[in-house]
Amino acid sequence: MELDWIERRAGLFPDTIALIDGTTREEWTYKQLNEKAIRWGAYFHENAVGKGDRVLVVAHNSPKMIEVLFACQKLGAIFVPLNWRLSGQELAEQIEHAEPALLLFDEYTEELVSECVDKKIKCVSFQDQYLIEQNDPMLPTIEMTEEDPWMMIYTGGTTGKSKGAILSYRSVNWNAYNTIISWGLSHKDTTVTYLPMFHTGGLNALSLPVLMAGGKVIVANKFSPDEAMELLHEFECTIVLFVPTMYHMIVTDNNFERYPFASVNAFLSGGAPCPELIYERFRERGLPFKEGYGLTEAGPNNFYIHPKQSAIKRGSIGKPMLFNDVKIVDENGMVVGSGKVGELLIRGKHVFKEYFRNDEATKKTLQGGWLHTGDMAKCDEDGDYYIVGRKKEMIISGGENIYPAEIENILLRHPDVDEAAIVGFEDKKWGQKPVAFVASKNSVDVACLEVFMKQSLATYKVPKEIILITELPKTPVGKIDRNKLVSCSYGSKTLQIDT
Repeated sequence: MELDWIERRAGLFPDTIALIDGTTREEWTYKQLNEKAIRWGAYFHENAVGKGDRVLVVAHNSPKMIEVLFACQKLGAIFVPLNWRLSGQELAEQIEHAEPALLLFDEYTEELVSECVDKKIKCVSFQDQYLIEQNDPMLPTIEMTEEDPWMMIYTGGTTGKSKGAILSYRSVNWNAYNTIISWGLSHKDTTVTYLPMFHTGGLNALSLPVLMAGGKVIVANKFSPDEAMELLHEFECTIVLFVPTMYHMIVTDNNFERYPFASVNAFLSGGAPCPELIYERFRERGLPFKEGYGLTEAGPNNFYIHPKQSAIKRGSIGKPMLFNDVKIVDENGMVVGSGKVGELLIRGKHVFKEYFRNDEATKKTLQGGWLHTGDMAKCDEDGDYYIVGRKKEMIISGGENIYPAEIENILLRHPDVDEAAIVGFEDKKWGQKPVAFVASKNSVDVACLEVFMKQSLATYKVPKEIILITELPKTPVGKIDRNKLVSCSYGSKTLQIDT
């Protein structure tokens, strides 16, 4: 199988636009993108980077990230984008773990890199463009297979130390095949990528599938609702992925009503449950909106739902895509029935290869050919799936299982709730108790929230405390940081509910 598909795409459609810099509006054709990748690859080769070596990148989103990604493909090197939002110590630990042959940085991360990188590691600035421009590109002949690693992405680490998930060419390419076929992508598609490219959402959710299909990817940095809407309009984007925090900023912006968004076939949301306000604003505008589900170790694309169906079954992620299998099992590994909650397992060629130098975690996650996601889910009679919450976040109160996402989805339907998170705290009487953290720009009556939840939830599921805070803490990819909520002090208005 031909693994260097960007070269094939450049040969078939050399003058088609592949990349656009969202800030400068500079454009790259597929031929130019491929040539840049070749030059980077030749530079890496001259600096003793070979097959299996790690090329680390600590940089903000830019087209150069894509150039380097494909350069690694041409050499068989492993592309390792790191989270520049980490502390120096956290970043140093990941760099030490990855043992890079080379590290790239940009003008935004130069100081951070200088603080935490061992002087023995060769570091190169993206700004030293002459390094590749004056190079006579010569690439070695490399024997490659589908199982060879292409990229390593460190997991979020919200439930412990982050792990380096190895994605092989099989993993990455089959995620793209699956996405293109199941979602109906083509050369007519254009997307804008704001999600950070140190995260699978920024690389594999849409950027690589759209490029494989021959479409355009606008690489954007430093999200703002005004710029995001302008890019969607100017370049007539057809599909886009944002996290709920971004969508909230967009739908509450004064300019939201100004743009028609007539070209957009799907506004995708991922990373966290979506507030009711976002659904309503898109419904009012007649714009196609839906939620998705994924994780670094599986794609991240796994399900498909049509926006019209999503409007009817809010919170559903739909049905499995064409080339992957899913099942929901109980604690004994037995498949559960319709409407029952269990752990979601995924199987397919898009699943990751292994965790880098962590056999124990790999064996625990990959069992019998199935990826154990650690996410709790249920499936209705129509075969549509719903994510209920993380297995590790499940709260056991008085012997009853409580899933945070179920309660969060109810809270997010309240018109005054912008964000919500449910966390389990120790309780002498019940073992654990659910506590709600709620953020809102409006004045919220916490007693009314309790009444609102009791209309849809069993009494034991209703949080024993409701804590109002200005904003929920987030991880670098926009997910709620529950670890910080657990360790935070209660300094805001709190409702103690009788138990």
